[in-house]
Amino acid sequence: MALSEQEIIRREKLQSLRNLGINPYPAQLFPVNHTSKQVKESFEEGKKVIVAGRLMSVRDQGKACFAELQDSEGRIQLYVNRDVLCPEEDKTLYNQVFKKLTDLGDFIGIEGELFTTKVGAQCIRVDEFTFLSKTLRPLPLPKIDEDGKIHDAFNDAELRYRMRYVDLTVNQHVKETFIKRTKLFTAMRTFFNDAGYLEVETPVLQSIPGGAAARPFITHHNSLDIPLYMRIANELYLKRLIVGGFDGVYEFSKNFRNEGMDRTHNPEFTAMEIYVAYKDYNWMMEFTEQLLEYCATAVNGTSEVTFGEHTINFKAPYARVTMTDAIKHFTGFDISGKSEAELFEAAKGMGIEVDETMGKGKLIDEIFGAKCEGNYIQPTFITDYPKEMSPLCKEHRDNPELTERFELMVCGKEIANAYSELNDPIDQRERFEDQMRLAEKGDDEANGTIDEDFLRALEYGMPPTSGLGIGMDRLMMFLTNNASIQEVLLFPQMRPEKKQTIELSGERKLIWDLLQSTGGTSELKKLKNNSGLSGKKWDLAIKDLVNHGLVKISLDTESGDKFVTLDGEIKF
Repeated sequence: MALSEQEIIRREKLQSLRNLGINPYPAQLFPVNHTSKQVKESFEEGKKVIVAGRLMSVRDQGKACFAELQDSEGRIQLYVNRDVLCPEEDKTLYNQVFKKLTDLGDFIGIEGELFTTKVGAQCIRVDEFTFLSKTLRPLPLPKIDEDGKIHDAFNDAELRYRMRYVDLTVNQHVKETFIKRTKLFTAMRTFFNDAGYLEVETPVLQSIPGGAAARPFITHHNSLDIPLYMRIANELYLKRLIVGGFDGVYEFSKNFRNEGMDRTHNPEFTAMEIYVAYKDYNWMMEFTEQLLEYCATAVNGTSEVTFGEHTINFKAPYARVTMTDAIKHFTGFDISGKSEAELFEAAKGMGIEVDETMGKGKLIDEIFGAKCEGNYIQPTFITDYPKEMSPLCKEHRDNPELTERFELMVCGKEIANAYSELNDPIDQRERFEDQMRLAEKGDDEANGTIDEDFLRALEYGMPPTSGLGIGMDRLMMFLTNNASIQEVLLFPQMRPEKKQTIELSGERKLIWDLLQSTGGTSELKKLKNNSGLSGKKWDLAIKDLVNHGLVKISLDTESGDKFVTLDGEIKF
C-alpha cells in the first residue's frame, strides 16, 4: 500500500508497541467514570478520576509533560510526570511509550488525581496510562500563534463534508450544530407527543411516487419484477392512517428527490409531516407558530436566532399574506382569474424564464419565487394558493379558484407547507388527471401516475384533516446560522473524489521528472541523492507532492527500504 512518510512512521510505531507487548487496539472495556465536562463541573482537589479520549497536544518539559485530552464533551489538561507514571526503575512507559510511540490523535485512557496547577488550571496528574487505539493518519490540527491567529485550519468545505469524522474532531463548533439538531428533533417529538399524536413509519420504497411534485429516484425489485421509487414524500400514506381512524399521526421521513443540488437542496433530506383530523389550515397556522417558538427556545434558549445579517424571531404570532396579494404587492400584477396564456405573457414580461411545458400553477410559482419570496425575512405565512399549484389541497371555502394552503417563509425560503387536506375522492381524481395532462405536456415534476389505492382509501371516507410538512434540514440552517444545507447534514451527498491537477515548477518538477525517468518508482534515498537538493528543499518539495496526492511513499516491509511512486496528474 502506498503511504505518506508520516503514515509510514506511525505504522513503525504501531509495530514497536506490539514489540513491547502492548496491544494498540485492546478489546476489553476501559472503565471511564468521568467526562472532561464532569471533571470540571465537580472538580475536587485530590479526587481520583478515570477518563479517555484523543491526545490533542503535548508540551514536553523533559521528565514531565503537559498534554490535552479531548473527549465527546471537550478537553481537559493532563500532567504526565515520569516518576509518578513509572515509580519503579523501568521508565519505558514514559520514555518510550508516551513520549516516542504516542502521537497526537491517539486514543488513550487515563487514571489520575485532580489538582490545580500554579497558574490555576484544572488538571489530572496521571497515575496510569493505557493505550486504547493507535491512529495511522495524522490529524490536520490547527495551530494558534502568539497573536491568536489560526494557521493550518481544516476549513476546506469539500474536505470537511467528505471527511466529517475529521471535521468533528478538529472543529469543535461543528459538533455543536449536530447536538442542536438532536435537540430540535427531540423538542418537536415532545411537542407532538404531549399533544397526543402518534409517531409512525411509512414505506421508503413506493410503487407510485406520490405526495409531491418532484422527480424520483427509480430502482427495481427483482423478486416482484416491478419498478419501485424512493419516496419523494410520505403524505399519501399518512392520510391513509387518518382514514384508518388515527386522530393525529406524524413522521420524520428521509425523502429522496432526483433534482439539482445547491446550498439549500440535497437529494436526500429529512422532512417532518403531521396530519391531524378535524382541523383546518387556520388551526394549523396557530399550531405551527407555537411549535416553532417552542423548538427555537428548546434549541437555543430563546425564540430569537441570528441568520446572516438578520435577527429572526420565531415568537408567535406570524404575519399572514395571501399569494395573490404578495404577487400584486411586488409586481403590480393581479393573478386572479388569469388564463394560462395571460400568466405566461406576464411572466415573460417580468423577465422570468418560462417554457411551453408550464401550466398555470408552475407559472404562478415561478412569478412568486422570482419576485416575492426573497422579500419575506421574518416568519410569514403565505396563504390561499391557486388551485393549480396544490393538487392535494382542499378548495378554498370562499373562492373556488384558490385552495386552503399556506407556506411559511423565513429569510426568503420556505420551511413549512400546510393544507386543509382534500378529502373529496371525486375532486381528488380530477386533480390527479390534471397532473397527468401536465406530465404528458412535458412537465417532468408533475405526477404522471394516479394512485388508485389512495383514491380507494378516500372513497372509504377521510374526516376533515389538516396536514403540515417542515423541511428539517432547512429549519436547522436557520436555528444554527448556517447558510449551506451541507453544514447541517452529517454526510451530505458529494461528487466522487478526483485526483488534484496542479501546476509543477522548481524542485517539485525536478523530482517529478526524475521519477518519470525511472518508470514512475524509485528508492527514496536514491531519488533524494539524484535530485541534488539540500535537505530543506528536498523535504519541502517531497512533502508538497505527497500532500497534493501526486506521489506516494511506500515501505517494503521485507527490506525496510522506502520507495517513492507517481500517483497523480499534473500540468505544466
